[in-house]
Amino acid sequence: MFDVIIAGCGPTGAMLAAELRLHNVRVLVLEQETEPKSFVRIVGLHIRSLELMAMRGLLDRLLRHGRQRPAAGFFAAIDKPVPKGLDSAHAYLLGIPQPVIERLLEDHAIELGAQVRRGCAVAGFEQDDESVTVELADGEQLRSRYLIGCDGARSTVRKLLGVGFPGEPSRTDTLMGEMKATASPEEIAAKVSGLGETHRPFWLRPFGEGIHSVVVPAPEVSDRAEPPTLEDFQQALRTIAGTDFGVHSPRWLSRFGDATRLAERYRVGRVLLAGDAAHIHPPIGGQGLNLGVQDAFNLGWKLAAQIRGWAPETLLDTYQAERHPVAEAVLDNTRAQMELLSTEPGPRAVRRLLTELMDVDEVNRLLIEKITAIGIRYDFGDGPDLLGRRLRDIGVKQGTLYGLLRRGRGRGLLLDRTEHLTAGAWSDRVDYLADPTAELDVPCVLLRPDGHVAWIGDDQRDLDDHLSRWYGRPTG
Repeated sequence: MFDVIIAGCGPTGAMLAAELRLHNVRVLVLEQETEPKSFVRIVGLHIRSLELMAMRGLLDRLLRHGRQRPAAGFFAAIDKPVPKGLDSAHAYLLGIPQPVIERLLEDHAIELGAQVRRGCAVAGFEQDDESVTVELADGEQLRSRYLIGCDGARSTVRKLLGVGFPGEPSRTDTLMGEMKATASPEEIAAKVSGLGETHRPFWLRPFGEGIHSVVVPAPEVSDRAEPPTLEDFQQALRTIAGTDFGVHSPRWLSRFGDATRLAERYRVGRVLLAGDAAHIHPPIGGQGLNLGVQDAFNLGWKLAAQIRGWAPETLLDTYQAERHPVAEAVLDNTRAQMELLSTEPGPRAVRRLLTELMDVDEVNRLLIEKITAIGIRYDFGDGPDLLGRRLRDIGVKQGTLYGLLRRGRGRGLLLDRTEHLTAGAWSDRVDYLADPTAELDVPCVLLRPDGHVAWIGDDQRDLDDHLSRWYGRPTG
């Protein structure tokens, strides 16, 4: 019997498998597709995801395959500069081919000992108080202590679980792809600059090596699962611009709507949801992949603690309590961005007003922090503003904070500038560093494995209470 079966080996499923393997949890990942994706779609990793990759020693691998661009212009494609003083050592966007990041994350999970079986689809499951019995499409049955649905927007696990997926159906359709064009850069720029104001979303942007990113409104279609063709792009471009710009040789083509939905629950018994199985929204702002990967980081250590037997009673429930509101906020900001792309007079007036407001650095920073997820603050109760937030990478006497977390392999960390505190009976779950030189404005912080600050202070008794809250009963 496995400890965890994960349905879906996309970025969320692969990252979750790796996080569980850091705690020696027995993991099987089932992927319906027999082969990894072959189309070269570029996706973006935002600041918080880059930080998490640095915490797990993956960032250098990703940087070799990606392309950095400034952390700006994300909100409704309003072109504003990078806000001053973004609080991160990784204040940029990393564009990376989707097949590359999926392969790297899958390889990472396998290196840590996860099993991945391709060509296997979940057809059904039953759960009881002790386990989940999963039935595959070919009739094979597998048992596991938990089942996690990371199987995308049309999640079989969510549907079989009977969890509602309320929200708004798609109202508009958009084509998105990357391809070459025979038209000159000057001709493209001249046409697009005017049309971008009356047709949104719409653009042809040079991506390098002769490739253009193309986004163009499309006629409504009956089946969005049906992939578009180059001819669909050519026709849509001619309808709007009067020319197809000679587009040819596509690297990838896709169609998306603006459906926005959020699962009513992330957990029913021993079955949980993460990534697109739990939430979908338009790709404006490039938040979807990031939101799913961050779900995995939040869930992984908590589920491992439950399986290892030291989790406090309510720890696994904090997964939904923390991540459901984050997804709600992302859905709201994508709703707002889609409205700002409308060509109707009212939304255009709001867009002009917001464009002016974003000249105020605090407004620009707030919106970028929303998109990049560095503004997230979980509700851990009253305390300093840093409580519940992620801690940026800071210098410590042993190098960097994220370097310590990487070496900790999914453990928590007590960073003590007073040199008087101790992790004590929780030292099998929490590493300790006494460092009066650490670049902190507070005496001591207790970090969870996902890098969020769980406690701030200098009192051992208060610390012990919070160690119990997050890491269960002391040993011995």
